Amino acid sequence: MKVIADRDRCIGAGQCVAAAPEVFDQDEQDGLVVLLDAAPDAELHEAVREAATLCPASAILAREDR
Repeated sequence: MKVIADRDRCIGAGQCVAAAPEVFDQDEQDGLVVLLDAAPDAELHEAVREAATLCPASAILAREDR
């Protein structure tokens, strides 16, 4: 899985951090998403998918490896 976090779309809701704190954080200055792991281990994939689904700005994209 490859994860992309679009800071230009992010509104700082923090749903990604709540769903997958090992993969996402929030910038202390502006509250926007910070991607901690662009290629998370398989055990985190479901949490990343949930984060992408929960994001109100659709700023998280999870691409499955092929």
